[in-house]
Order: sequence, then C-alpha cells, then structure tokens
Amino acid sequence: MILVVGDLVDDIGVRPLGSVNAASDTVSEIRMTAGGSAANVAAWLGHLGAPVRFVGRCGADAVSRHVAALEAYGVDARISGDPDLPTATIVLTLDDAADRTMYVDRAANTTLTDDHVPAEVWQGVTWLHLTGYSFFDDGVRPVALRLVEEARRRGAGVSIDPSSLGFLEQAGRETVLGWLEGADLVFPNDDEQRFLQLTGDGIVLTRGAEGATFGAYAVPALATDAVDTVGAGDAFAAGFLSRWTSDGDPEASLAAGAKAAAECVAVRGARPAGGVLRG
Repeated sequence: MILVVGDLVDDIGVRPLGSVNAASDTVSEIRMTAGGSAANVAAWLGHLGAPVRFVGRCGADAVSRHVAALEAYGVDARISGDPDLPTATIVLTLDDAADRTMYVDRAANTTLTDDHVPAEVWQGVTWLHLTGYSFFDDGVRPVALRLVEEARRRGAGVSIDPSSLGFLEQAGRETVLGWLEGADLVFPNDDEQRFLQLTGDGIVLTRGAEGATFGAYAVPALATDAVDTVGAGDAFAAGFLSRWTSDGDPEASLAAGAKAAAECVAVRGARPAGGVLRG
C-alpha cells in the first residue's frame, strides 16, 4: 500500500479563446477539475491499479465530492473537512499547452495536523509519498517531517516531489536539502534540479519533452498531442512508483512514468480520463 498525504485542490483552468483584452473581457474556456499535486498522484496510482491510500483536507461542504472523485480511481480516500476554510483553489491561466500561471489559495490544506493522520492509516503501508507543498507550508511542515520519520521507523520507503521552483527558491537550497534527507526517491524537474543540485542514487529527473532519467537509465518522452501539461509530473511520479514499489525495476519504472505522463498531457485536467485500468 502506498500512502499519499498532502494537498487537495479545486483547479480552475482558464484558456483564452482569442487575444487577451487587458482590463476588459476575454472570451475563454473555463473549467473546474479536481486537483492538488498529492491527490493527483493518488488518483494516477489508483488508475494504474496500485494499492493507494490518500489523506488530505478540504472544505466541509466538498468532502463527499472529493472522496467520490478519488474512489472512482480505486483510492482509499481519507479526507476530512474543515468547518471554517473552503477547499483549496488554484486558478490556472493556460495561454498554450506549456505556458501556465497559477494563483494559489491553499485554504483547508493549511489545517492538516497529526490528528488527521492517525495510526490506522499506516495499516499495510510500504511506501509514503509527499509533495513539496506540505513542506513549504509552515504549519503543515512539522506534520510532513514527522510522517517521514514514522515511515522510516516502520521500514517504509519515502519519495518526495519538490513541486515548485518558486517556493524552493524562497525556502533556500540548504533548508530544502534538509527536508529531503529522509527520502529514498526525489522527483525534481530540470529547473528544480539546477537549483537543488541533488546528488545520490535516488534522483528521478523529469525533463518534460526530453524524457526522464534515473541514474544510468533514461527514457524518452512519448509522442502525444499535448492539450494540458498540468499534472504531468504527478502522473509521471505515480507511474514510476506503481512499478518501483512492486518490482524495483528502474527501466520499467521509467517507462511506466513516461506512459502515464503522456496520457496526462493528452487530456484536460491533471487526473486520468478514466477510472481504474484493468489487465
């Protein structure tokens, strides 16, 4: 069982359908989809048939909606509702498939505490996955660090996706390296790796159209018509972990990550178009 703990978000994607009219109206395609880097990873893991449990927070009025959305992928969703804060929201402006600006309100994600990750969620867990957003948040960071410690105590593997170059730069390289010390695998992209300069055996480097590398192994990006790149890194991490946690094969894990990322960018939104894959 893979345990994923972290952010759960309502993504609002805005794609202008013509030239942007500054300080006036621009006709656009606007869609709300379920998102959040950690929740996306859980959805892709479930979609790929991996046993996965997700723990996160949202507004009290959205618990049933987000539980149902993740359960559709086979995820064991342990989502609690905040009575005061709404579900986290990100507004994404998508001028083309590769260019995006994100406006973030973490809202209920900021209220995750140790009480929301009780001992029973660790039942059967052999791997823990976290994203950088839980470490960037001053209130949630202690919870994330304790989760890593608990995983190590239980003999479970740990992976972390650094997630956001802007937030990494604000935190500082040495601070971030301290957060990553307990991880067996880290999933930086090219920009994040240039900043962090990570070394060691557990670096899974995602390079967008250039593919991905893991030690001496490399995989090209699969050809696809890119519709929306949001969530591609989450899909890749899920694909990689779905194989790595079952057989530890680096080539097969990279290939599974590349396949999931290609599937992700071919559709609108950060999660799979279908439910659980069978066979």
